[in-house]
Amino acid sequence: MTVRVVLADDQPLVRSGLRVIMADHPDLEVVGEAATGAEAVQLVRDAGPDVVVMDIRMPGMDGIEATRLITAGPATTRVLVLTTFDEDDHVYGALRAGASGFVVKDMALDDILAAIRVVAAGDALIAPGVTRRLIADFIGRRPAAAPKRSPRPVEGITEREREVLTLVGRGRSNTEIAEDLFITVATAKSHVSRLLTKLGARDRVQLVITAYEMGLVTLPR
Repeated sequence: MTVRVVLADDQPLVRSGLRVIMADHPDLEVVGEAATGAEAVQLVRDAGPDVVVMDIRMPGMDGIEATRLITAGPATTRVLVLTTFDEDDHVYGALRAGASGFVVKDMALDDILAAIRVVAAGDALIAPGVTRRLIADFIGRRPAAAPKRSPRPVEGITEREREVLTLVGRGRSNTEIAEDLFITVATAKSHVSRLLTKLGARDRVQLVITAYEMGLVTLPR
């Protein structure tokens, strides 16, 4: 299966570099490039890509607004945010807008390509390696963007699902959740799937946000 990708970044060198790298991977195909958020939204309508690799800081419509419009539309396109982590204070907003995860520009290229594949498959970016650490660090050190709340009941889910949601919020993978709760991996996956449905979440990233906003997890500052 070929993953069809749109590259949205106002820096031509970034787009060119990613395009050249992807050319060596037959399962990844760049079907368009955008220098602004508005161009990215239009390309999604015209080309119907599987994934948009989206920068945040672009002239005119930024990546956050573009992400909101893309994920609110009828297309099944998923958004992977590309950012300079140490400088960008808007990653949380992009995730709230519906992005399925994010990568940073100084990550290894193989990790960025792997992230594109994971997002295209509809899987989680929150559990594997560096993305989990980055999201935890970002949310944990930005109280203004995501204020701390006291734990309160989450309506419509069971106590076991609440436990699973808490562990997802801590960045635990399905395997780790199974080990923590002494259940099978298949059962852990079933709990996560039910949580996605009950909470109306697009993916695991949004479950993490929900767990944090409900006060189920407290990330270090």
